[in-house]
Amino acid sequence: MDSPQRRRRPSPEPSTCWGIPPPNHAVSVPDVGSAGAFIRAHLAAASPLPPITVRNWMKEVIWFNVFVVTATPLLSIYGLCTTVFRPKTAMLCVAYYLWNMLGITAGYHRLWSHRSYNARLPLQYFLAVAGVGAVQGSIRWWSRHHRAHHRYTDTDLDPYGAHLGLWWSHLGWMLVKPRIKLAPVDIKDLQNNVVVRWQHRWFFPLTFVFGLVLPASIAGWFWDDWRGGIFFAGFLRLTCVHHSVFCVNSLAHWLGETTFDDKHSPRDHLLTAIITLGEGYHNFHHQFPMDYRNAVKWYQWDPTKWFIAFCSYTGLASHLRKFPDVEIQRSLLTMQLKTLNEKRNSIPWPVPSDELPVINWQSFQSEAHQRPLVLISGFIHDVGEFMDQHPGGRKLLETHVGKDATSSFFGGVYDHSNAAHNLLATMRVGALQGGLELLHETAVPPCSKLQIVRWSPSAVERGAVVQKSAVVQTCVMDH
Repeated sequence: MDSPQRRRRPSPEPSTCWGIPPPNHAVSVPDVGSAGAFIRAHLAAASPLPPITVRNWMKEVIWFNVFVVTATPLLSIYGLCTTVFRPKTAMLCVAYYLWNMLGITAGYHRLWSHRSYNARLPLQYFLAVAGVGAVQGSIRWWSRHHRAHHRYTDTDLDPYGAHLGLWWSHLGWMLVKPRIKLAPVDIKDLQNNVVVRWQHRWFFPLTFVFGLVLPASIAGWFWDDWRGGIFFAGFLRLTCVHHSVFCVNSLAHWLGETTFDDKHSPRDHLLTAIITLGEGYHNFHHQFPMDYRNAVKWYQWDPTKWFIAFCSYTGLASHLRKFPDVEIQRSLLTMQLKTLNEKRNSIPWPVPSDELPVINWQSFQSEAHQRPLVLISGFIHDVGEFMDQHPGGRKLLETHVGKDATSSFFGGVYDHSNAAHNLLATMRVGALQGGLELLHETAVPPCSKLQIVRWSPSAVERGAVVQKSAVVQTCVMDH
């Protein structure tokens, strides 16, 4: 997949059957700041390969990758149909799966891609060998693509961008040559790492030994199950490892919650976390990529975090990096407020006080002879439709028509509930001129005391002042 880009005459029969848009498709780039400008410049300067067509598709397919991802499940199915699945071999499959998965999650991902902790050489070699047995490329190749994925998430420079579909992000991106040259990312630390260089140099021999020979040999030598070792500990285990990790690129960008941020596609969900030893809390990870944890709550499934913590206790790992808890809480609260604001916007609310007409006392008195108006806390209320529904009876309301019933409403006759206050606010039809009680806290209905409002620079520039109403402001900006 690192082959040089070639210039060819574009075919007149473009196709997107592989999930790959033609070069002139509507590109996906962030519409903000220098990041978007850089991506546009890179795409403009790139010489993309022509679209895949019926005529050229055989030259565009990466046949080695196609062979690996198709042969392993087919051989697994053949083995299941022709070979007895012994309990010891099943246990070996699970143990080898967990070892390979740690190589990817604790090694390829959190150590080498994100440098979320430091590891001593014995641990590095252990993880490098475990990862190579997963047959997913070398550390350098895998981490190179993953860093590009984080830097250019959900854009056309994302190697396995979720914006191109579930199939593409899960598998399609590995089966054909990339249409655009991989965008630059810094991998100098990987190039200078002795373990990474060693594994990259000997990747194919190491893959053959630790991906197939070793698991088959363990089953064959120790309990004489060579066929089970090859088909189950070898091919079936590889199939499970492959598609479990692939789910992080696909399902974890499609299914779940945007717990900490919804700017991009990553999601938090349990399924992928279970099969990948904790990688399913992907929204947290994309928001805090250098944190050695993917889950911060005690009940969330993240065995990789526990493994790294255990290694730190034994001295094999150090400098475990964590984002400050206050930053995590801010992101969490921001999304919670955003969710509450969306819910708030779906509910009808009383007319804001500054939008009500201002009425003097004489007009109030005159109008009260035409319809039942009651003054409470400086607001004029039309209680006509509520007269027959009032729990205290119609007569009690009639005695307060055209009068100031503030003291009666606030405990003089009955200390009304929050629901009554909220309902009363929906009956406002005006504000009394010179009504001094208008700014009193009791004039604010309970449903409006903890309001979520959108902040904008123009509000500050106008010198907007929030009066005494316990308003909660969020920094959620309109995108």
